[in-house]
Amino acid sequence: MQPPDFPPLPALTRAEGEFIDHYLEVLDQLGRINPARGSDTYGALRAAQALVSRAGDLRDALALMHERGEARIHAATLARALRVLDGERRAGRVTVPPAPAS
Repeated sequence: MQPPDFPPLPALTRAEGEFIDHYLEVLDQLGRINPARGSDTYGALRAAQALVSRAGDLRDALALMHERGEARIHAATLARALRVLDGERRAGRVTVPPAPAS
């Protein structure tokens, strides 16, 4: 059995790749903290503690992009990368789930 074929990532600079990676890590931690989806305070506490570190990594990636003269965020390209890396599902964990049907 062969693994599924995933669409290729768009060409990114190293800094853009780090930006996307760290952004997704922040989303993952926020999803674990989300009180509408969580189940225990300890897991949310651990995620909140990790969020501080991940947010610092995200800040550093953006600072590196800025220092290298990458002044623009190419939203369409980065959105394609986020889709390939399952960003839509990961971002969905941050939202409030729909109310149950009555």
